[in-house]
Amino acid sequence: MTDLLIIGAGPAGLTAALYATRAGADVIIVDSGAPGGKLNVTADIENYPGITQKGPELAMSMYEHCLSFGAKYEYAQIESVKKVEDHFEVKSADKTYEATYVMIATGTKERKMEIPLEEDMIGRGVSYCAVCDGPFFRGKEVAVVGGGNSAIEEAIYLASLAQTVHVIVRRDVLRADQYLVDKAKAKDNIQFHFLRKPVSVLVENDMVSGLELEDSQSGEKENLSVNGIFPFIGLDPVSDMFKDLGILDNEGYIPVDENQQTQVEGLFAGGDVTVKNLRQVVTATNDGAIVGQYVAGLRK
Repeated sequence: MTDLLIIGAGPAGLTAALYATRAGADVIIVDSGAPGGKLNVTADIENYPGITQKGPELAMSMYEHCLSFGAKYEYAQIESVKKVEDHFEVKSADKTYEATYVMIATGTKERKMEIPLEEDMIGRGVSYCAVCDGPFFRGKEVAVVGGGNSAIEEAIYLASLAQTVHVIVRRDVLRADQYLVDKAKAKDNIQFHFLRKPVSVLVENDMVSGLELEDSQSGEKENLSVNGIFPFIGLDPVSDMFKDLGILDNEGYIPVDENQQTQVEGLFAGGDVTVKNLRQVVTATNDGAIVGQYVAGLRK
C-alpha cells in the first residue's frame, strides 16, 4: 500500500510527486513512456518563467528532482482504476497497485487527420513529433497540417532542417500567437497554404510522396509533393481507461475542484487531461503542486 499513486510522469505528475514526497508521503509514479511527457517532444521551452532549456533537458531535470525526495518510478501501462472501500486498486497488465490516493496525469494525445493511408504511413513519412523525426527529413520537403501554436512551433523547428516547410491551414488565418506567427513568417523556407484541407496521403514505393489537398471553398483538389507530413490539428485526452469511474465529461476530459479532486473522493487529476482553459507546462506544475501538498496534508 502506497500513499499516492500517480498515473503519468509529465510535469503535473512529477511535480505532485515532488511536493508529496518532500512532505513525507510514499509515492509511486507509473507511466508507459519517458518521464517528462510532452516535454520530450518539445524543442524549446520559451514560456516557463526562468527556464530556457530544451524540452528533453527540462524533462530530465524534473524527473531527477522529483526522485531526489524518494519517489519511485515504474514503467507500466495502466488498464484500470477501482475504488475498494478506503483505498484504490490500480491494475496494469501484470501487476496490481494499492494506494490510499490516486492522481491521474495522463495528458493528451495528438489528433489524427482521419484520411486514407495516414495510419499506413506512420513511420514512413507521417509523424506526430517533429522533434523526434525531423532530422530524418533534413534537406527535404515537408508539410505541417494545422494553424495553432503547436503547428507553428513545429513548423519553425522543422524549418531549421527541411528544405521547405509547407503549412496547411484549413482557415484563411492562423490561430497561433502573434509572436509565433511573426517568427514563422520571417523564415524564408516556410510557405503557407491557406483554405486547404488534407484529403489523402500520397504514396510511392511504400513511402510518403505527397499530400492531396482540397480547397476549402471551391472543393478543387491539388497534389503537394512532400516527403514528410506532420499533423498538429488538436489533442484528445488520454482517459479511456477511466470511463467506468464516471469522472469524464462529454469530451473525455476530467473536471476537478479547487484541490484537483474528481467526483470520486481520494481520486485526483491534473495537467492536460483535466478541464482547463490553458494547457501549458506552468499550469500542469501548478496542478501537481496542489495535489502533492493536499494529499500530504490529508495524511496528517
